[in-house]
Amino acid sequence: MKKLIVFDLDGTLALSKSPLSVEMGALMHELLGVVKVAVISGGTWLQFQPQLMANIQHDDRLLNLSLLPTCGTKFFQYSGEWKMLYAEDFTAEEKRKIISALTQAITSAGIQVEKTWGDAIEDRGSQITYSALGQHAPLDEKQKWDPDYTKRKRIKTILDTWIPEFSVRMGGATSIDITKHGIDKAYGIRKLRDLLGITLEEMIYIGDALFAGGNDYPAKEAGVTCIQVSGPDETRLVIESLIAVLGNGKQV
Repeated sequence: MKKLIVFDLDGTLALSKSPLSVEMGALMHELLGVVKVAVISGGTWLQFQPQLMANIQHDDRLLNLSLLPTCGTKFFQYSGEWKMLYAEDFTAEEKRKIISALTQAITSAGIQVEKTWGDAIEDRGSQITYSALGQHAPLDEKQKWDPDYTKRKRIKTILDTWIPEFSVRMGGATSIDITKHGIDKAYGIRKLRDLLGITLEEMIYIGDALFAGGNDYPAKEAGVTCIQVSGPDETRLVIESLIAVLGNGKQV
């Protein structure tokens, strides 16, 4: 029997940096009534509040929800209020090295962006994130900028050579996430195992970037059963199936 369902956020539960739909929020609340749930995302903790929680009913079912922002480098649990259990932050020198390498890699890869909406490089404490069009770019602009990941793959290839001591993953619609080496979604998965006492075999991971180099891929490498989705519409169908099966006490 599966005891924990783990989700990516952007591109899986919701469109990039967009709130969960009312329907998805209701489904998540229903799912929390039959199984424990976790969400691991490249987004910051502040992003989780308006994007994930706005349309999920706030009641005792939140005790079944674990939130892991910035690719699992931070861990929050609910006990009447949200409390952070750990954070794997960079040192000031590590941040300087990553940002310098990232800035040069963008130029070296020949990436040119005519217009940005907000900062393109963001220090998230435990993660440095590059959002090519800026943190507040319109969704339609983001979706057409690099749909096949070609541009970001060029940057990642360079960074893998220049800063091999760090983990470089592609996620969202235009982003690259950089964390400490080995501190990625697999790290978050193992933290869930240890803190919740749930084995990897008892988990399911659902994400849209489970390909090699994608920021969901470490979950697959960790040995968890994974379900690849193309977006929130497909995720909704998966959740409905899980509720139907788990709600009746059946094996997944």
